[in-house]
Amino acid sequence: MSRRKTERLLNLVICLLATRRPLSAEQIRQAVPGYDRDGDEAFQRMFERDKNELREIGIPIDVVRDPWEDEPGYRIERQSYELPEITLEADEAAVLGLAAQVWQRASLAEAASGALLKLRAGGVATDPAGGGALELRVDTRDPAFPALWDAVRDRRVVRFDYRSAGSENVRTRTVEPWGVVSRRGRWYLAGFDRDRDAPRAFRLSRIIGQVAAVGRPGVVEVPPGVDVREMIGFPEEPMEERVATLRVRQGAGEGLRQLASVTRAGGGGWDEVELGFSDPERLAGWIASMGSDVELLDPPDAREAVIRRLKGALA
Repeated sequence: MSRRKTERLLNLVICLLATRRPLSAEQIRQAVPGYDRDGDEAFQRMFERDKNELREIGIPIDVVRDPWEDEPGYRIERQSYELPEITLEADEAAVLGLAAQVWQRASLAEAASGALLKLRAGGVATDPAGGGALELRVDTRDPAFPALWDAVRDRRVVRFDYRSAGSENVRTRTVEPWGVVSRRGRWYLAGFDRDRDAPRAFRLSRIIGQVAAVGRPGVVEVPPGVDVREMIGFPEEPMEERVATLRVRQGAGEGLRQLASVTRAGGGGWDEVELGFSDPERLAGWIASMGSDVELLDPPDAREAVIRRLKGALA
């Protein structure tokens, strides 16, 4: 689901929950951002789709017909919207909270976040602090993450193309994966590099293309006493602060606009913004997640990083 659609549905729910009386379709069109730019027929189609989607995920929208009004009114009764009391043991709630965070923005993100939201709405505490030392507040938009996670679980050798830090050289690596861990919001693979015949750590954002499984599952053995977190404990190399130029669709990218140092009005429904950054791969992951609403124009290495992310997601 696109960011724009998610915001529109959320605004629609808030509008229908907050009103004290049923609202007509035209009143909703004027009150909810995302509807006001469409023609009459386009609005009706979009509004019908949105109502159906909300009902499919369990949000009841009541249709109220007033004999004194020509059009029906819509609202969400708070009593019907709120979940009944849910009882979970502390360890059960902690496990659900951890699972939802582990899969944040990964292949199960939509289901996990939806389940966690419903639990919180029902008053169930899912405090992430229950995870102890586990590092779960991380971003898993790297395309290589699911394949490497599966390889660690299946104890299976992997092969991938890797671009070293500070270099454009790409080399193929064959690795026995020992663990996938995070550090300062970035994902790393720790394992034994067969090509270099030594333990190594690889940053997922520098993996190019697809990760291929090699051989049979169950062949990788993690040596006793190995701490994969220590393997990625090296200090990060300082990176130069630079400025990126982007095109942002009007009405989208509000978070990006707030961080931008310069915003210029453009033509054809677009604006141009300038944003400071230091890590092109980290910037690329954020921009790629915004889909067609944002285009990175400059610098070239950051733009290429976005293209690699999008190609990897497509593959």
